[in-house]
Amino acid sequence: MSRKKKLTAGSAITKLNLNLKEIEPMTDAQQSFFENYDTGKSQLLMGFPGTGKTFLSLYKAFYDIIYGGRDVQQLVIVRSAVPTRDIGFLPGNLEEKSQVYELPYKKVCSELFGRDDAYELLVKHGVIRFMITSYVRGITLDNCIVVMDEFQNCTSHEADSVLTRLGQNSIALFCGDFMQTDFTKRSDKDICKFVDVLDSMPRWFAINHFQAEDIVRSGIVKAYIQAKYLIHKEGY
Repeated sequence: MSRKKKLTAGSAITKLNLNLKEIEPMTDAQQSFFENYDTGKSQLLMGFPGTGKTFLSLYKAFYDIIYGGRDVQQLVIVRSAVPTRDIGFLPGNLEEKSQVYELPYKKVCSELFGRDDAYELLVKHGVIRFMITSYVRGITLDNCIVVMDEFQNCTSHEADSVLTRLGQNSIALFCGDFMQTDFTKRSDKDICKFVDVLDSMPRWFAINHFQAEDIVRSGIVKAYIQAKYLIHKEGY
């Protein structure tokens, strides 16, 4: 009796009738990210909110899975388990509470594929795997694109744990904005040390800086963010 050949991630997306929307870069920083991605390097995306760091990272990951030809089998999204002011009051255990972190990615997948259930379908068929840093230890991530989002909330130990999980044919995309963080203690912001290490590895990592002019959200949001950072920049 012959075994059925396991579907690749790209074939699974096609079989689910999910059609990836075509996205073009809108700013120079986004264009730089696209070009760096095509070199096969891992990347660090730092800068203002509303510049498309997470959205474009997921888009390029899906595009790579479907069309890239590198045998990428899974998009792994990782978030820090840092306790925020609100999550402690949510019902359930840590894993159940962490589901609130998945909401932004459901929205992104809905926009990229034009279906509200796209995220759930991709998780069900193993194309997407969502993790919090507490569960990263002891695994090896082969043939994956790992997106560590909001990584400004990580400690350097958490970021190190994620990066050292990369296996064969895998890259990492670290997205964050150091000017917005859920940490309250300056001593917790040792993630800067991790960034310094990545900056010293140009063969393996490309660094992308997203500035105020790269904000692509609505006009009032862009104006507000620019004004806030201009007025309060000494306190950020």
